[in-house]
Parts: sequence; C-alpha cells; structure tokens
Amino acid sequence: MRTAPATHAEADAWIAVLTEYGHLHHAEPGPDGTWTVQRTPTSTPRTLHHPVLALDFVAEVLRDVRRNATGMPR
Repeated sequence: MRTAPATHAEADAWIAVLTEYGHLHHAEPGPDGTWTVQRTPTSTPRTLHHPVLALDFVAEVLRDVRRNATGMPR
C-alpha cells in the first residue's frame, strides 16, 4: 500500500528502467507531464496523463514480466 502520492519523478524513473531493460518498445515524455508508451511494436500507444496512471501501467508491465519469468499463463 502506498503511503505517499505518486510523483512525476518516480513515474519517469520506472518508465526509464522498463525501457532500458527492453520491457517497453517506446516511451516518450510529453511537454505537459504526460507519457506516451508502447509495449510492443504492434501494440497501440497509450498516453498516460498522470503519475498514478503511469505507475498503474508500470505495475501491469511488471506483473506480465513476472508471469513470463515464472512460466505462468497470462
């Protein structure tokens, strides 16, 4: 459970790490504090308008990464 609000810097850091490790095909910060992210080359880009939305997206990606690492079905 979070005890502090999500911050733009925290979301930026997570998105950068996921991109660096190859879990995101594309991630681009917007001029107004948004992020446009794309999981795979063929997936639909998503625009995340708030750090909470970005961290929800990060959690979704991490769940998928963990499932794939343990061989669990999606």
